Amino acid sequence: MTKTIRQTVTIDAAPKLVFGALMNEKRHAKFTGEAAAISRKVGGTFTCYGGYISGINLEIEAPRRIVQAWRSQTWPEGAYSIVTFALARKKGGRTRLSFTQVGVPVSDFRDKSKGWRTHYWKPLKAYLEK
Repeated sequence: MTKTIRQTVTIDAAPKLVFGALMNEKRHAKFTGEAAAISRKVGGTFTCYGGYISGINLEIEAPRRIVQAWRSQTWPEGAYSIVTFALARKKGGRTRLSFTQVGVPVSDFRDKSKGWRTHYWKPLKAYLEK
C-alpha cells in the first residue's frame, strides 16, 4: 500500500534559482548540508543526503519542472515513488513550488511528509532567501 504526499511552498527567489538548488549538486549540498551527486539529464541518476536518497531523472524542463523516480535507502529493494517539482513564477520574482510524491509506502508516509518540510523546504528557503 502506498500514499501520495502533496505540498506547496512559496520561496522568495526566482524559479531559476530554486531549480538550480534542486538540480545542482554543489548547491543542493549547500542547502541540505549533505553530499549530493546529481545528473541534469533525463535518464541520469542522482543521490543526495549522502546516498540515503537515490533515483533517476524522468523529466527535466528547466526551470519549470522536475520529475524523478525516487527512493529511500530503507525502502524495499526496487521500490520507487514518483516525485514532481513544479515551479511557477509569482509576482515579485517569487516561486510557488508545487510538490507531489506518488507511491510512498504507507509505513514511511508520515516521516517522508514531515521530512520534505524539515529537510527540504525549510533549509531551501533559508538558503535562497538570505
